[in-house]
Amino acid sequence: MKQIRRCTRILILSMLAVSVFVPVFLLSNSLRNFNSEASEEYIEDLSRIKYRKDALELSEIKKEEGGSLKGPPLVVYKDGDFSSNNIRTDQSGSAKSSSAILERNGTNQDTKKEYQHTQLEKSSPEQSIQKTVQHNKNEGSHIRRVLDGRVKEMKDQLIRAKAYLKFAPPASNSQLVRELKVRIKELERVVGHSSKDSDLSRSDVQRMRAMEITLSKASRVYTDCPAMATKLRSMTSNAEDQVRAQKSQATFLVQLAGRTTPKSLHCLSMQLTAEYFSLQPKERQFPNHQRLHDPDLYHFAVFSDNVLACAVVVNSTISTSRKPEKIVFHVVTDSLNLPAMSMWFLLNPPGKSAMQIQSIESFEWLSTKYNATLQKQNSHDPRFTSALNHLRFYLPDVFPMLNKIVLLDHDVVVQRDLTKLWNINMKGKVNGAVETCREGESFFHQMDMFVNFSDPMIAERFDCKACTWAFGMNVFDLKEWRRQNLTGVYHKYLQLGSKRPLWTAGSLPIGWVTFYNYTVGLDRTWLLLGLGNDSGVTQRDIEQAAAIHFDGIMKPWLDIGLEKYKNYWRKHVYYEHPYLQRCNIQR
Repeated sequence: MKQIRRCTRILILSMLAVSVFVPVFLLSNSLRNFNSEASEEYIEDLSRIKYRKDALELSEIKKEEGGSLKGPPLVVYKDGDFSSNNIRTDQSGSAKSSSAILERNGTNQDTKKEYQHTQLEKSSPEQSIQKTVQHNKNEGSHIRRVLDGRVKEMKDQLIRAKAYLKFAPPASNSQLVRELKVRIKELERVVGHSSKDSDLSRSDVQRMRAMEITLSKASRVYTDCPAMATKLRSMTSNAEDQVRAQKSQATFLVQLAGRTTPKSLHCLSMQLTAEYFSLQPKERQFPNHQRLHDPDLYHFAVFSDNVLACAVVVNSTISTSRKPEKIVFHVVTDSLNLPAMSMWFLLNPPGKSAMQIQSIESFEWLSTKYNATLQKQNSHDPRFTSALNHLRFYLPDVFPMLNKIVLLDHDVVVQRDLTKLWNINMKGKVNGAVETCREGESFFHQMDMFVNFSDPMIAERFDCKACTWAFGMNVFDLKEWRRQNLTGVYHKYLQLGSKRPLWTAGSLPIGWVTFYNYTVGLDRTWLLLGLGNDSGVTQRDIEQAAAIHFDGIMKPWLDIGLEKYKNYWRKHVYYEHPYLQRCNIQR
């Protein structure tokens, strides 16, 4: 009985021991297997990543060394990156290679540098020597380019980022799109205040690197090279359209500024007009009026409605003359500006010279039918349709007692004595002018530029290669003018031009045909053209000229005038004058 109880007790204890230790053993064995498998798998993952990176680098090196990397068509490389012998194109596999090139060009700068280095090593020794010599020659320019290398790279990054942003759907708000927008804003602020690399701070460089990382992500998402090229072409086309629109608007605004009277000059006219009407009739008379029709004196004429411009012409002519007491100035303006023009020269008399101011409306012989013909010209610019601009063709009628006269435009500044013009041999011609038919000059003109030689009548009567000339400073023999009846010739061509398009608007083309074969060329130092536009006139040319002409839209009294030429005009303006101060006319 005792033996049975003992065996039963041993059996129960053995079963308890088995039930306790067996689960513990099984659990520890499974944990040991799990840890070894996990560590092996983790090590395998690390080795796989390292192997993948090494494999990529090796594959890139093999491709580069083997020359199997094919570039897609129409890929644009930077200057000096590749030689023409190293660029080859293959149609097979172009889609895969194009995306690879896009990724390297756009996001992997290190690989690009390695590729360039490999290509350089493959070149022949002679080519290497030539490149080294060329590099030494251009070392200075290379240093200058490096000064803004990072800024240019930032601008390129902005273009690429905006291109990638165009690929996203309009309502997309993915993490990549948000990141691109943030990076674009950051770089736009950096580029806005930086023009060279020295302007960049350390944080700016970090933003550039952050943008490069974002672009690397975008290049892995958008790998379609043809679509990228199409998008870039579209962006280029839009940018070109915007540039053309901006240029057109700028041209329109410049033309508008040239036709508009500045507020300060309008103020001056109003102030002078009010002062003029406060004078008594006797106070409105100019001295030396008995010399106005003396043919033995030097007579100058100016037709203008600009008070300040006329003042500069008169002041510069008289101040440079050796015989100012023999000079007579005839100013013709319109009835609106007659009081202001008269008041200015009453307050600022031209010294010993005589002065006459007339209104164009006082010429009763000037038929209204000619004014109506002028309005029919195809031009909205009042400078071309103004009766004052065409009054030059009626000089024998305006000054019936004179035999010779010099006509000056109101945008001319005189620098030397002009009385020697009366000693020039006119050779039986009517008009003495500076010619503009020398090729290569900025003010070069040919008749066919302004005259319609497709018209049979024009082609029969005129030579398209005939030498042209300029208005601005012209000496006219009024006796010969009357004998040839050139005013009648002008009327005939004016009527013909109103019926069909024979020339562009303005007085210059019709002046060419009116004085055709009646013009003698003056020495080129008498008048220098081109100061009213950026024609590249040098200071030496200006100093040698007897008179300078601000022909063009950029007049010296306008804000759009060229500053480098304005001082030649400003030195004849008395800016301390009370009326100029009152109207805020300053240098």
